Amino acid sequence: MHVAFIGAGGVGGFVGARLQASGERVTFIQRGPHLAAMQTSGLRLTSQLGDVDLTEVDVRPDADGVGSVDVVFVCVKSDQTEAAGELAKQMLGPDTAVISLQNGVENEDRLAAIVGPEHVLGGVIYILSLIEEPGHIVHSTPGAKLQIGERDGSESTRARVITEACAKAGLDVELSTDIEAALWIKFTGLCAHNGMTALTRCAIGPIREDPVCREVLIRCAREVLTLAEARGVMLPDDFKAEPVRVFMKVPPTMTSSMHYDITHHKPLEVDWLNGAVVRLAAQDELDVPVNQTIFAGLKLHAAGS
Repeated sequence: MHVAFIGAGGVGGFVGARLQASGERVTFIQRGPHLAAMQTSGLRLTSQLGDVDLTEVDVRPDADGVGSVDVVFVCVKSDQTEAAGELAKQMLGPDTAVISLQNGVENEDRLAAIVGPEHVLGGVIYILSLIEEPGHIVHSTPGAKLQIGERDGSESTRARVITEACAKAGLDVELSTDIEAALWIKFTGLCAHNGMTALTRCAIGPIREDPVCREVLIRCAREVLTLAEARGVMLPDDFKAEPVRVFMKVPPTMTSSMHYDITHHKPLEVDWLNGAVVRLAAQDELDVPVNQTIFAGLKLHAAGS
C-alpha cells in the first residue's frame, strides 16, 4: 500500500516508521525542524517494542506531487484538522481511507465535511510517543494499541487490508465493528487523565492516591459517560461501571501528552477534550461542572507560550 501520514510526530512517526520498515510505501507530510532533520538524516524511532532506523524517508512539506494513496492517517493536533483535511483531499483515490488518529470525538465529522464521509474511517491509538529531537521519536510506554473501523460498523475489505498491514508491521491492532464506542472510551479517559495531569502538573500516581483528586478524576469521567449516553453512544457495562479503572493500574509516573505540553509551554488540546465536553453538553442541556472547571483552569494556557 501507499500510506500517507499528515504529521510525523509521536503518533505518525511511530506508526509510519513501523509500516515502512515492514515494506509498505510511506509518505510523510511534516513541517519545521522535524521536516529538515528527516530530509537530511531520515527518521529514528526508539521504542520498547523495537527500534527502527530509517535512513531514507519520503517526507514533504505538503501534498504536492504525492498523487492518490490508499490510506491517509491524520496525526496532527485537533486544531489543525481542517488544514489536514485539505491536504488529504489532494491525495484521494476512489477508495482512499482517511483515518484520524487524533484526540477527541469530533475529528471524523470535521474530516468528512471536507473529503466526504465515504472516505472517513475511525481510528483510536493508545500510546505515549513524542519527538525527542528533530528526526528522533521516542515511544516511552510498554505498548501501543491501535483500533481501526468503518463508521457504520461494517467489516470492509479496505479496513481489513489496512489492519492486516498494521499487524504485519508488529502493531497491536484490532479491526473494530464499533469504532464510535471505541472513540468515546478513549475520549472519556483522555478528558479525565489528560485533564487532571495537566491541571495539577502531576503524574497519575499522586492524583489517584489523593482522595480529593481521585474523586475529581472519577467525576470527570462520569460526566463524559453521561454525555455519551445522551448522544446515543452505547458503551460496555464494565467500562461504565469503572471508567478510570485503567488509570488505577498504570505506573504512578505516567503523565500524558497534555501534561507534557503544559509543562513545556506548548499549545494544549484542551478545547477538543474537556472544552469539547462543555460545548457538546451545552447542546444537550447537560451540566458538566468538573469538566467545565478543568477547562477553565487550562484554557488560558491553550495557546502555549
